[in-house]
Amino acid sequence: MKGFIFTEFLEMVEDQFGLEITDTIIENSELPSEGIYTSVGTYDFNEMVSLLTNLSSEVKMPTNDLLYAFGLYLFDSLGKAHPEIIKSYASPIALLNSIEDHIHVHVKKLYPDAELPSFTIIEKTDTSLSMIYSSSRGLYSLAHGLMEKAFTHFNSSAEISYELLKEDGTQVKFHIVQHG
Repeated sequence: MKGFIFTEFLEMVEDQFGLEITDTIIENSELPSEGIYTSVGTYDFNEMVSLLTNLSSEVKMPTNDLLYAFGLYLFDSLGKAHPEIIKSYASPIALLNSIEDHIHVHVKKLYPDAELPSFTIIEKTDTSLSMIYSSSRGLYSLAHGLMEKAFTHFNSSAEISYELLKEDGTQVKFHIVQHG
């Protein structure tokens, strides 16, 4: 997993829960990296699982709630790092419709070894989108938060529902309906 995700995750934890919690989860996670990440490095996904599990235990919140919150946080970080990508879309539906064919292609150019989820569009209108999220990592709640924040970014809102197609969250169908 790319270091950028780790550095942003730890920044979110510090912003929302404080430095003491951040230090505690790093210490309790017994990480091979010792919790020292560079944004361009690549680290074992299990380190993120350990950090997330320890955070969940410390703050008494389910991991999926924390991943959703991280998705909301991460959208802004990605927007600051790559504003040209978001600016090239006129609407959140257009942005989400282009994840697989444009945004992830761009990410792969920057980070060839990045392991990205796939998004398969099932149905699209001007105000709705149905897609299947697939990833061996099952971070669909992170994707949900990113989607939600895309609408906020465009001063819009949406109803986003999902259905687990596989119980472990490695395949999830999202249905998005934009309001106003």
